[in-house]
Amino acid sequence: MLPTDCIAFLGTERLARGPLIEVVRAVKAAIDSGSEQSIALLDSRTSRPVEINFTGTEEEVLQRIPRAAPRSAGRPKLGVVAREVTLLPRHWEWLASQPGGASVALRKLVELASRDASGDDARREARDAAYRFMHELMGDAPGFEEASRALFAGDGERFRALVAAWPQAVRAHLLELAEPSFVAAGRAGAGGAARSSK
Repeated sequence: MLPTDCIAFLGTERLARGPLIEVVRAVKAAIDSGSEQSIALLDSRTSRPVEINFTGTEEEVLQRIPRAAPRSAGRPKLGVVAREVTLLPRHWEWLASQPGGASVALRKLVELASRDASGDDARREARDAAYRFMHELMGDAPGFEEASRALFAGDGERFRALVAAWPQAVRAHLLELAEPSFVAAGRAGAGGAARSSK
C-alpha cells in the first residue's frame, strides 16, 4: 500500500513534502529537467522508499499509481477484517465463555496488549524511521556510524551534536523523525527511576 504523505529529496535538499500525487509531480518535474542529483522518494513517516515508475509523461506516471481499494462489505466504519486464527481447544473454550464471544474478547486482548507496548513501539518505530532516512541520504557522510550508535543508544544530546553539521533540510527532517525515540526513552527512564526509589 502506498503512503498518503511523502517526502522527496534532490540530493540533500528537500524537493517536496505532502500528498503522494503532489510529491510525485515534483519528482517527475525534477527528472524531466535533467537533474543529475539522486532523488529519494520516501514515506514521510516511516522513511520507507516509495516505488513509482517515472517513465512516460506526468499523466502516464500518475495513472499508474494504484488508487486505494474500495472498502468491502461488512463493518466498513470499524474496518473489521476477517482472518483465520489458530488456537488450542482450551483457548477456544475460554474465548467462547467471554461476554460478546470470541471476536470481542480477541479485540479487547489485542487493544490491551497494544496499549501496554505503545511507548516501546513508538520509540522503536521513530528510531527505525530515522535510521532508514539517515542511511538513505547520509549513509556515506562523516559521522554516520557514530550518529547511528547514538540513535540506537537513545542518546539524543549526542545524536543532535553529531548531525549538527549535516545539510539543514536533511537534519530538520531527521530530527523530526528521531525526537519521539528520545522523548519516549526519557519518560521511560524517569518512570523507572521513580519506581525503583520506592
